[in-house]
Amino acid sequence: MTDQTDDIELVRGSGNVFADFDAPDASLRQLRAILAAEVIKTLDKERLTVRDAEARTGIAAADFSRIRQSKLDRFTVDRLMRVLDRLNRDVRVKISVGPRVATTRRPSPSHLAA
Repeated sequence: MTDQTDDIELVRGSGNVFADFDAPDASLRQLRAILAAEVIKTLDKERLTVRDAEARTGIAAADFSRIRQSKLDRFTVDRLMRVLDRLNRDVRVKISVGPRVATTRRPSPSHLAA
């Protein structure tokens, strides 16, 4: 085994990976990802297949497959909340509004050394 002494820079994330990589609509993408994760947790907890979920909710099995695969472009926040509601989950959203905080630009992944 060789001893490598590469310099590695540790960058602490903001808690929103989409914002960390300067994705457009980072907050919206983060919220959709959180809601999708809750759908997946519910399906797993109740051991529902996508077909079982379709039968219970009336929502297409293909939609549950897309959520499981994190293909969320077709889903609005409202639609994901409706899916959770049909799975008998209570969704609570807390909103706070304030001035936008200036962010420091993080290095892109291509500039990070492995």
